[in-house]
Amino acid sequence: MMSWTRDIYIKLRWRLKMLALHAKIELDWLARGRRYGRAKRSGAGVIVSLTSYPPRFGTLHLTLKSLLSQSHVADRIILWIARADMAALPPAVTRLRAAGLEIIPCDDLKSYKKMIPLLQQGCNAPIVIADDDVHYWPDWLEQLVQARVPGKLEVIAHRMHRIKLNPDGLPVAYNEWEFETANREASQLNFPTGIGGVLYPPNVFGPEVLNVEAFTAYCPRGDDIWFWWMAGANGATFKRVPNQQDIHCWEGTQEVALWKDNLGAMMNDNQIRAMIGAYGFTAERTTT
Repeated sequence: MMSWTRDIYIKLRWRLKMLALHAKIELDWLARGRRYGRAKRSGAGVIVSLTSYPPRFGTLHLTLKSLLSQSHVADRIILWIARADMAALPPAVTRLRAAGLEIIPCDDLKSYKKMIPLLQQGCNAPIVIADDDVHYWPDWLEQLVQARVPGKLEVIAHRMHRIKLNPDGLPVAYNEWEFETANREASQLNFPTGIGGVLYPPNVFGPEVLNVEAFTAYCPRGDDIWFWWMAGANGATFKRVPNQQDIHCWEGTQEVALWKDNLGAMMNDNQIRAMIGAYGFTAERTTT
């Protein structure tokens, strides 16, 4: 097959896949999502928390509808938006308040808005963070919740990397880690990535997690790094759910994705070095 023909075929297949995904989201929304406000639990389950910003607002409603249509009903689904960006939210997003979505303005803490404002309020429920540019399949939340052992200081994720260490016991370059590991052991060397969704149990962080000055200085574009470090320093381990799923991002959203800077400019390595300098590195290969 000629290269240009192959390119057309790949693009067409991708478009058809996205159209099918959009149709499924609408069907799930009709079946469950629009009834979220009446179905949600009160006080016994988890809180789903995410943030967004204007370059992602065009597809944000798709992600939100997939979160509102989950088989496991969250206590709350909260969208944190910088105060200056609130007026730019499109009607397709703001209309979802009627289904029970909470949209809360907050300080502009960049990607940290997905969890820091909730922790600042003293939240003591399990928190599941999600990204704003992803389709979350119907039992996405249920899989995270079922993998959790209540009372255990263990972070559960759908997608994680495995940190490799140098002979001196420090992490090798980020690009040399075992990406999207299938390893299912609980370990402090597992590194959850927010794009797949991550469940943080109550009391998983110490007070240092709220040090805005520190994470702004050491990890300005690495909230995954900061939250991993803070949970691990408090004794938590990290584990992947039993079954892996493909993760689909909305077309066009990756043009403004953080991961391009984090990999291309070696931003993650710089941030990890800064964290080692500030907090040391004590992760162990402990399993539970």
